[in-house]
Amino acid sequence: MNTQFCSRYSSLNFTPIFPSLAPAIQLTNLRRRYAVVTSRMDSTTTVSATASGGDNSTEENSVTDTVIQYVVLRRDLIDTWPLGSVVTQGCHAAVAAIWSHKDDDVTLQYCSPSNIDSMHKVTLEVKGETQILNLAEKLKAGGIAHKLWIEQPENIPTCLAIKPYPKSLVSSFFKKLKLCK
Repeated sequence: MNTQFCSRYSSLNFTPIFPSLAPAIQLTNLRRRYAVVTSRMDSTTTVSATASGGDNSTEENSVTDTVIQYVVLRRDLIDTWPLGSVVTQGCHAAVAAIWSHKDDDVTLQYCSPSNIDSMHKVTLEVKGETQILNLAEKLKAGGIAHKLWIEQPENIPTCLAIKPYPKSLVSSFFKKLKLCK
């Protein structure tokens, strides 16, 4: 019983391991070759990866991976707009990213009743409009689902939020950004 995980990501397949357990998501052609992500009922995901070495040896790695949502704000707006307005922009982007992917298995896990009080978000900052637009392009090129919030009627890109993902799949896109303070 192998069905396509999402039409946008043709390389992702949904594969139930045991009907009574949480689903597994088989990831191919992403970060690790032969990676299998097994969802649990809490907000972490177990990742097992099998890699082939040059000597044809097989190595098995397991790590617990947190499901996370990154929110990125513009530092120039933080310095010039009222704090509440900037926070509201981040909220708009986070809600829009989740709602746009409300049927996604990882998003459903992230927002499940058992996890609703233990969501993981990281709020980062970029210098200005050019940097947030560049980040949006990198995420698009990397196939990372996100929402770039454009404040209307001014038509100003104010912030960006990704849909929830296992941290290991998306952290590399954000490693050069600073925590928002």
